[in-house]
Amino acid sequence: MFNALVVEKDEESGKTSAAVKQISDADLPTGEVLVAVEYSTLNYKDGLCIGPGGGLVRKYPHVPGIDFAGTVETSDDDRYKPGDKVVLTGWRVGEAHWGGYAQKARVKADWLVPLPEGLDTRQAMAVGTAGFTAMLAVMALEDHGLSPGDGPVLVTGAAGGVGSVATAILAHLGHEVAAVTGRPEQEAYLRGLGATRIVPREELSEVSKKPLEAETWAGCVDAVAGAMLGRVLKQMHMRASVAAIGLAGGAAIEGALITPFILRGVNLLGIDSVLQPYDNRLRAWERIARDLPMEKLEEMVQPACLGDLPGLGRDILNGQVKGRVVVDVNA
Repeated sequence: MFNALVVEKDEESGKTSAAVKQISDADLPTGEVLVAVEYSTLNYKDGLCIGPGGGLVRKYPHVPGIDFAGTVETSDDDRYKPGDKVVLTGWRVGEAHWGGYAQKARVKADWLVPLPEGLDTRQAMAVGTAGFTAMLAVMALEDHGLSPGDGPVLVTGAAGGVGSVATAILAHLGHEVAAVTGRPEQEAYLRGLGATRIVPREELSEVSKKPLEAETWAGCVDAVAGAMLGRVLKQMHMRASVAAIGLAGGAAIEGALITPFILRGVNLLGIDSVLQPYDNRLRAWERIARDLPMEKLEEMVQPACLGDLPGLGRDILNGQVKGRVVVDVNA
């Protein structure tokens, strides 16, 4: 028997509840690889799955946790053997499939990636889906021509998980980073990650009817969408790109017009972290190990255990979590 955060649903009321319970290997779903989980983390999707589900959870009882890192215990796949260190993000694990909020997880071998050299399992979960997504966004901007010295790169939702890692990576690579936040008390934290400019959220949150605004940003990692993305698109440099990774401000792009795309050649790049192909996952994790300064990563970390997750799940849905929560499932 081992510990897991189990979410259950009352069929009559439709309400869910989450608590740490004991389960066994036999309770786990099918898969080729059994992993002894060491660390997991907390993302917005986790908050949804711990709580009402947000339409992500298909069947109860459920074990959330869209990320985990640990050590292979048993494997029916030749690519992995007992003792191998592995990391998992995406593939709807923690949503449709039981995830990492347990001391063991059984998953498909195709969903795993070997832990890259230079990272341990705790650091991998300080990175997690948020950091993995941030690196995919930076890689996409680079693939579309962004280089250090091109001008300021905007990061929206900068104090959140993706934004924090994106800020640290971009600064480490030599970019001038402008960090957008609605929490002025986070200025010292963001400057510590490498931001050279703090942009109050209200400066970009109003819908603009103008077809274009002054060229201000050489690139952008956007976690907000909504009116902010509509505004930012009008402020991009000629042929610059925005990597869209989230929708904290709403799924619609309010105030958006076609003019930035046809008059300035602006690119809007959608970043999917869930179904990324294996080779690109390896590329991203190798870049993380090389280009994310570990001392900056540590500054983002908030430690937690399984029992903390119901409260933290509510906090992240309310925008009250800073940086990266690392969950020690064995604490």
